[in-house]
Amino acid sequence: MGRKNLRIFFLPKYSPELNIIEILWRFIKYHWLEVDAYFSWENLVRSVEYVLLNFGEEYIINFT
Repeated sequence: MGRKNLRIFFLPKYSPELNIIEILWRFIKYHWLEVDAYFSWENLVRSVEYVLLNFGEEYIINFT
């Protein structure tokens, strides 16, 4: 059987910095949600939905 040029990288069991969704949640939680989003469950849901619906336009993550 020939070589497949396959490289195996062992990652730590928990590595949120390598998971794109974790980066998005960190921005939502620490940068984009206002304090009043945490006053009630309804406010939180409404605020997170707003951010997700406007991601890419009003809310942008710059990886540079």
